[in-house]
Amino acid sequence: MELTVYGELRAATGTKTVELDADVETVDDAIAAFIEAYPRARSRLLDEDGDVRPSVRVTLDGERVDGDAACPDDAEIRLFPAMQGG
Repeated sequence: MELTVYGELRAATGTKTVELDADVETVDDAIAAFIEAYPRARSRLLDEDGDVRPSVRVTLDGERVDGDAACPDDAEIRLFPAMQGG
């Protein structure tokens, strides 16, 4: 599975796109596996309760999705944390 990250998440990964080798069923599972691989991303993606922040946009194969969306092995996920500025 390929994950593309934007904004401050690149500091956690060191690159724009990462391959994630994880057996996941949902987008939330994929995000959890991503955070396990890149723990510095946690504060940018999850709130204090461990839920994905409302300001984070997640797309699966180009479509905006919720965390409970099914996530196939060959999926492309993009994670957009909240951006500041304007």
